[in-house]
Amino acid sequence: MLNIILLQGQSQGGGTSFLILMGGMLVVFYFFIFRPQQKKQKGQKKFIEEVKRGDRVITIGGIHGRIFEISDDTIILEVEKGGKIKIDKTAISFESTKKGVK
Repeated sequence: MLNIILLQGQSQGGGTSFLILMGGMLVVFYFFIFRPQQKKQKGQKKFIEEVKRGDRVITIGGIHGRIFEISDDTIILEVEKGGKIKIDKTAISFESTKKGVK
């Protein structure tokens, strides 16, 4: 019983090192996970706001086309000669002319 009481008194000194370790892990998660994701989202939002008529784009679903018409929340894509699809602006993945995709 005396051994149990002595062992309990020795384990109290690790609290500070545990907090420092957890704080370090939070900093690492912020700089390697959360911050790059926020930067990517800002870039995507900026790209969607800057698209214009005639840009060749690829949607999230993999549809390749040229922007025919832009309204507030939607875009009409010309997918082939005369074929048009109405999609939401947020469905655009990236511009194919800037990525080298033809």
